[in-house]
Amino acid sequence: MPDSLQAGGQSLQLNGVGVRSKFVFELYVAGLYLTEKNSDADTIIQSDDSMAIRLHIISAKITSEKMTKATRKGFSKATGGKVESISEEIEIFLAAFSDKINVGDIFEFVNVSRQGVSVSKNGSEKAVISSAAFKQALFGIWLSDKPVKAKLKAEMLGK
Repeated sequence: MPDSLQAGGQSLQLNGVGVRSKFVFELYVAGLYLTEKNSDADTIIQSDDSMAIRLHIISAKITSEKMTKATRKGFSKATGGKVESISEEIEIFLAAFSDKINVGDIFEFVNVSRQGVSVSKNGSEKAVISSAAFKQALFGIWLSDKPVKAKLKAEMLGK
């Protein structure tokens, strides 16, 4: 993970990084980027500040189908099952996973204040989603009270 990323003319600093694993398999490296260090997940989720999550795929076990299914589950957990109001945005987001996923692929989900979340794969922008509720749910996949993995959440928060 690079130490910094650019978003909307701002420099974002790596807040924390961790590995998403399942059973004995390491699947991807995830980094959280913020304008300044912060370990308060709720504040980060609710904020409209520029920030980013970067995923670097490190396992051939990740397929388009598995990533789509896991991400749907993540949105459901992050919202307490209340995904109806952002269902269209979720479908737009999931389209980023429709092409074959390879080891080494990099996905970036970059929130630019007052503009929305840019979704990119290997530097190619796939969509921009301007819903604040969507941004909160997306970052909640990794940072909510029911994250994809508690250890990964702690690492991304720099703990």
